Amino acid sequence: RNFYYITMLRDPVSRYLSEWKHVQRGATWKTSLHMCDGRSPTPDELPTCYEGDDWSGVSLQEFMDCSYNLANNRQVRMLADLSLVGCYNLTFMNESERNMILLQSAKNNLKNMAFFGLTEFQRKTQYLFERTFNLKFISPFTQFNVTRASNVDIGEDVRQRIEELNFLDVQLYEYAKDLFLQRFQYSKQEEHQKNRLKRREERRLLREQRAHQWPREEAAEVTITEDYNSQV
Repeated sequence: RNFYYITMLRDPVSRYLSEWKHVQRGATWKTSLHMCDGRSPTPDELPTCYEGDDWSGVSLQEFMDCSYNLANNRQVRMLADLSLVGCYNLTFMNESERNMILLQSAKNNLKNMAFFGLTEFQRKTQYLFERTFNLKFISPFTQFNVTRASNVDIGEDVRQRIEELNFLDVQLYEYAKDLFLQRFQYSKQEEHQKNRLKRREERRLLREQRAHQWPREEAAEVTITEDYNSQV
């Protein structure tokens, strides 16, 4: 069977705040195996940020202070090929080299997917999805500007701190946004060109149809006139 891989990306700050609120309400990823190269990471490779069943009630400051929080740069990590950097073994290579490889791998995988969309551009995402897979949704996508993340009031210093913690996601999102808008613009131009050609063809067929009708009308008029004269 043919499989088509697609994904949705979100603004890194909004996504991070949304995950924090989700964890604050008791969400966990305990069932996630984080498999890489055929095995799960050891507790030393992937420590937990909390003790107990969950991290309910965690403050944003506590959430940001955990250096091995998987919320950091989650989009890059989930799109990249982790086997290129030794999976979750941080001693496999130095940090700067690891980050560069992860980011480039995430970009390549994103670019080669059958489709990706952006949460902040719902209508454009719907348009590209329909054009890509040649289908029509029965109702338009809705852009929700009010979310749990948008209701979090943070200062500029906190926003900057979140961007620093997710600096790979920030770079990936900028790349994705640029590529997404290029694809949207290309699809729009392609659609306009197709519509122009369609209208041009319709006008040509209409002219040909009229050209075939005129001689018949003229012949009919001549026949009637000659018949009338002969009767007189």
